[in-house]
Amino acid sequence: MNAANKLKIFNDPIYGFITIPNEQIFDLIEHRYFQRLRRISQMGLSYLVYPGAHHTRFHHAIGCMHLMQKAIQVLRFKGVDISEEESKALLSAILLHDIGHGPFSHAMEHSIVNGVSHEYISLQFMETLNKEFNGTLTLAIKIFKGEYHRKFMNQLISGQLDMDRADYLKRDSFYTGVSEGNINSERIISMLNVVDDQLVVEEKGIYSVEKFLVARRLMYWQVYLHKTSLAAEQLLIKVLQRVKELHQKGESLHASSALAFFLDNEIGKSDFNEQILETFSRLDDVDILSAMKEWQYHKDFVLSNLCKILLERDLLKIKFKKKPIKALKIQTHIEEFIKEYNVTEEEAKYFVFSGLVENQAYNLDKQNIHILMKSGKIVDVTKASDQFNLKALSKPVTKYYMCYPKK
Repeated sequence: MNAANKLKIFNDPIYGFITIPNEQIFDLIEHRYFQRLRRISQMGLSYLVYPGAHHTRFHHAIGCMHLMQKAIQVLRFKGVDISEEESKALLSAILLHDIGHGPFSHAMEHSIVNGVSHEYISLQFMETLNKEFNGTLTLAIKIFKGEYHRKFMNQLISGQLDMDRADYLKRDSFYTGVSEGNINSERIISMLNVVDDQLVVEEKGIYSVEKFLVARRLMYWQVYLHKTSLAAEQLLIKVLQRVKELHQKGESLHASSALAFFLDNEIGKSDFNEQILETFSRLDDVDILSAMKEWQYHKDFVLSNLCKILLERDLLKIKFKKKPIKALKIQTHIEEFIKEYNVTEEEAKYFVFSGLVENQAYNLDKQNIHILMKSGKIVDVTKASDQFNLKALSKPVTKYYMCYPKK
């Protein structure tokens, strides 16, 4: 295939036409590991709340790559030296930053594999692809891991103001219809600069950054931690928990061969090898949905009911509180459930449970957003801004929830 055929164009509903910048990016997009992202929803089960939220990790990764192209262009224009090799590595790294997501993105992150984050799996995919691509992803991996000496490059991929966030806030607000999240990512990118190897935002971009942080907070409470999708995601985790339990008792359950492998085996970080990665790459949302369509008819009360309430969207009731839920309250609901359905306490706990969620729009411990003042001084955004609420955004907010069946 000649090079010209590889410089294709995507039509994106948010940014318009996105061009593929080089042959390597084209080959990575074409790879089956990357194509799998078309079958993984970007926002887990949020479509049960926002019917439009059916976009995928594929959309998002392409969008991030597009924004990275813009960022490289802006920084070069401002005199930041970025070589062709570094530019290629930045684009490859951001394109692959989410390749390790499993079915339904974050919803099942620790359910299919044990305590293995999607970032770790992304890295395993990158290492494997690097072998296939004859070592051409070595620099991309170095930047992704934060081991490259030019720190701002890692900040563009994984920082408080990275291309990942710049895309997902805008994209998720577009597909959910929640306009509060609609940030001006192009404006923020055009205000970026580099000083002493750190990413900074020029002073005149401060209002765009404020809007970005506020949008992030609103999107978390209104969308990502929306109580209904939270209840649905917890149910999905419980489905897998129950299936694993039944599997251990010797029950045979219908599942695709890839899913069956992860149900049969407890896979942790130390078990992850190329063969397991290959099996993981065969998993996507379809495996889970088709399995649940079968499991809703299973004789096990817990499994069949969990699957039914998810597939039919007859979800549990969920209440948010500012203080931890009292054990007595939970116990009362558990006892009511036992009485009504004649099940064991163990089984009832699948339908009555509590937990907590945390949200911090701006994490001061992780990495600061630095504002480059006209005087040349560099100040943290909370100090540079005349908005008192930015200080508040850096405090973690915890909410406690309890789920139980509707009456």
